Amino acid sequence: MKNIFLTVFLFVCIATNAQDKPKTQIVEASCGQCQFGLKDKKGCDLAVRIDGKSYFVEGTKLDSHGDAHAADGFCSTIRKAEVVGEVKDNKFIASSFKLLPVEGHDDHKGHKH
Repeated sequence: MKNIFLTVFLFVCIATNAQDKPKTQIVEASCGQCQFGLKDKKGCDLAVRIDGKSYFVEGTKLDSHGDAHAADGFCSTIRKAEVVGEVKDNKFIASSFKLLPVEGHDDHKGHKH
């Protein structure tokens, strides 16, 4: 009886660890229509590009990350973001989305302290 219980317990532990857990990854993020050429929706919507393929994002919005039409905004440029989530039904379902600073941009440039 102990052997059966132990075998079942080990099987459950292995099966639980074997499940794919969403991983943190760095992706390109921008306006799907303005920068990635997506045509599925009208207007401006947040999208990410993963391994060369673009997906609209669910779980956060374009305007939640600053002015989309600013010089460094999503409609004007492609940014990097640290995300956690999964592609499902040709959309990226984000459980975490953190916009990374613009590369080579120094917020203190020209400022004196």
